[in-house]
Amino acid sequence: MTTTGTATLAPSRTRSGWSLAALSVGQIVSWGVLYYAPIVAAPAIAADTGWTLTEVTAAISAGLIVSAAAGIAVGRLIDTWSPRVVMSLGAITGTAGMIAAAHASSLLWFFVAWTVVGVAQAAVLYQAAFAVITRRYGARRQGALAVLTLAGGLASTVFAPITATLLTAWGWQTALIVLAGVLLVITLPLHWFTVEQAWAHQSQDHTARAHTVSTVIRTRRFWTLTVAVGLLTASLYTVTLSLIPLLTEKGFSYRTAALVLGLVGAGQVVGRLLFFVTPHGTRPWMPLALVSALSVVLLTSLALIPGPLWLLIATAIATGAVRGAHTLVQASAVADRWGTQNYGSINGVFAAPITILTALSPALGPIIATGVGSYSAMALVMAGIALLPLALARAT
Repeated sequence: MTTTGTATLAPSRTRSGWSLAALSVGQIVSWGVLYYAPIVAAPAIAADTGWTLTEVTAAISAGLIVSAAAGIAVGRLIDTWSPRVVMSLGAITGTAGMIAAAHASSLLWFFVAWTVVGVAQAAVLYQAAFAVITRRYGARRQGALAVLTLAGGLASTVFAPITATLLTAWGWQTALIVLAGVLLVITLPLHWFTVEQAWAHQSQDHTARAHTVSTVIRTRRFWTLTVAVGLLTASLYTVTLSLIPLLTEKGFSYRTAALVLGLVGAGQVVGRLLFFVTPHGTRPWMPLALVSALSVVLLTSLALIPGPLWLLIATAIATGAVRGAHTLVQASAVADRWGTQNYGSINGVFAAPITILTALSPALGPIIATGVGSYSAMALVMAGIALLPLALARAT
């Protein structure tokens, strides 16, 4: 039941533009502090504490898994309670979790702190922001989603060097505390003053009322969509996050491979721009089918092409572009099929297994490569898995 009394009206064009800008800045900071900074800091944390790098990254991945579970409740709260309060509390929770992690005296404490961070991730990262954008803009959401994800794509570019500088100057504990302060000081006022207090009442026809989380998750279409998008996510992320060992296996230097991995991020920006300017028809399964088909071709190419370097770079950038477009396909999937009224609740359930697969992707690459004998063979296996979403797309 929607909160009464404080429901806001649809924002004016000017206010909507400022609100989108504020939400986008919030995504840069939130992704930078809660996701990319810990990844950059992980080796320093391991070296200083004596914990293994695997243990440190496992704690960070555990936080992402917690965020997947928490996202179900967060989506419902954004729909039925107050997106402003949810995202503001997320900023506070993230700050507390980062400070707790900085003061962790044992690996167990570090894991617990990162579960707190995981709850915050659910409340402030893409899934929460997608729910706000979808409810705010309705049928006009595509452009806003593109702007939001373009901003999110800048997070690593901004915060990776900032984190590295803080680590060099003050060590990982102070770095996490400073970054926690940045999160609180920037994102809390942005969320509190620009995100809607509650959603305005809207007259709904019978069909729209039927699209609730309880009815949608009972349909075969929902679970087919979840499986298809989940498998595609696992394929793209597992291979792209394993580009360094994949390319070094082909004879290129670590430095070159790291540069190519960085270009995948640039490719994501290109992919999101292309997705935005591409005409969108009335068949919601078509974008999923197109991204799946391109994924099969590009992942196969990464597996089989031995060189030259320029061709592998071009293929990696194109794969990044497909991954960027895939983010927007996932963001639009629920609203395109079941409308915007209960988007947060439905998308929370839809995104949970996909977020878990994303969290596991860094480990899947080495595990599969060990099993099949090489990273090239692993990429070929993932290209085969990407065929399944292509086959399932029309049924979604």
